[in-house]
Amino acid sequence: MYIELIIMILCIIFAVIIAGKWFINWLKSPATISKIKLGKGGKVKENDPNVKFLQAKGYEVISCRHIIPYGIELNGEMLERAANVYIDYVAEKNGKAYIVRYERERKPLEYTSNQIKDQLLMYHLLLPDMCGILYINSKTEQINKISFHYLE
Repeated sequence: MYIELIIMILCIIFAVIIAGKWFINWLKSPATISKIKLGKGGKVKENDPNVKFLQAKGYEVISCRHIIPYGIELNGEMLERAANVYIDYVAEKNGKAYIVRYERERKPLEYTSNQIKDQLLMYHLLLPDMCGILYINSKTEQINKISFHYLE
């Protein structure tokens, strides 16, 4: 009889601790953060030169071609045309997930703070749980790992 009571009290204490930790984490997270779910994305094509390049460098390509639609509000009114953010690939290495963008010939990235910010910061802000952004050029066999950090 006492053993059942002790087990019941321990279960209640355990449940209160778990609920308390969840509540504290909920209080600490900003109200405006909403996590974007990428979904499945496109099918990975094994003959894609970018996929082959990433695999040769030890990355596993999890998915490709994600489209994140968003609307734009101007002075309280939604613009009639929505916009999209495109993610080329999601790759993983050593348990760390990365957003992958490949270099376009018509819009190459200049490696300056402003250019990197203008072209890639939105990915970090949309998916802050990723370990960074891999900016690749399979023709020159170059991978640049980019991550953003808040400075205080």
